Amino acid sequence: MRSRFQSDRRLTVRMSVTLFLLGLLYVAFVAALIALLRSWVLVVVIAAAMLGAQYWFSDRIALYAMHGRVVEREEAPQLHGVVDRLCAVADMPKPLVAVSEMDMPNAFATGRNPDHAVVCVTRGLMRRLEPDEMEGVLAHELSHVAHKDVAVITVASFLGVIAGLLVRFAFYSQLFGGRGRRDQNTVAVLAAVMVVSAAVYALSFLLIRALSRYRELAADRAAAHLTGRPSALASALTKLTGDIARIPSEDLRTAQAFNAFYFTPAFGAEPGLSRLFSTHPTLEQRLEQLATITAELGAAARPGKAG
Repeated sequence: MRSRFQSDRRLTVRMSVTLFLLGLLYVAFVAALIALLRSWVLVVVIAAAMLGAQYWFSDRIALYAMHGRVVEREEAPQLHGVVDRLCAVADMPKPLVAVSEMDMPNAFATGRNPDHAVVCVTRGLMRRLEPDEMEGVLAHELSHVAHKDVAVITVASFLGVIAGLLVRFAFYSQLFGGRGRRDQNTVAVLAAVMVVSAAVYALSFLLIRALSRYRELAADRAAAHLTGRPSALASALTKLTGDIARIPSEDLRTAQAFNAFYFTPAFGAEPGLSRLFSTHPTLEQRLEQLATITAELGAAARPGKAG
């Protein structure tokens, strides 16, 4: 079922291309391991099982990692009210609503599809935002669910874990399983495995980061058009980015592993080449896009007023 969130064909194309390239990359990776090693079947089966578990239980895994729990309407009536209103406007199924006890102001959405999704906000976020700002953040997160990019980024991110598992198994099987044949051939095989795995990890890392940055811009656009108040989303972005910068870095590092899922990153995007490694576009890029949408909505409204 299609929601009323503004569709984004470019996001769909980017998700499809990213998954295709990652799939191609890992097929080549496994093929290389098969050519180099003997014992590979078990680890491929284990890796596939782990990927399936990540896909089916990603919402529970993320909630557990972020100390979140599903809350009923009686526990968080205002939060449920905003989600109810947005889902009605967007004509989409209502996800589970969860709250994390973390003070870091943030939000995330996860789940394999709109019928099995959860939107979670932290206590820190609820304390800091005004109602219209909260609505903008939740609309942003719901758009991730509607666009189905949550499931794509979950699967794509986990492929890197699979690559690491395959490499570790390959390394130790050669190192400890090759008694009496630790010769130059074994060393060459290990070196080849490590080179191939490093290349696969680097390419997949860059592909995932590029998709992650674009999907955040797409979610900002969709949320701004759904609510009609891009300025509220811009205000939330500015406020949360400033507040996160004041949180002790040791507290942020525990959350950094889930940066790709957050509304705003635990550590902001750095300028220069390091932006290639960021999960989010810069605050300036996001605010500039929202300012453009504000101008577009204003221009569209003026002729109606004149009439």
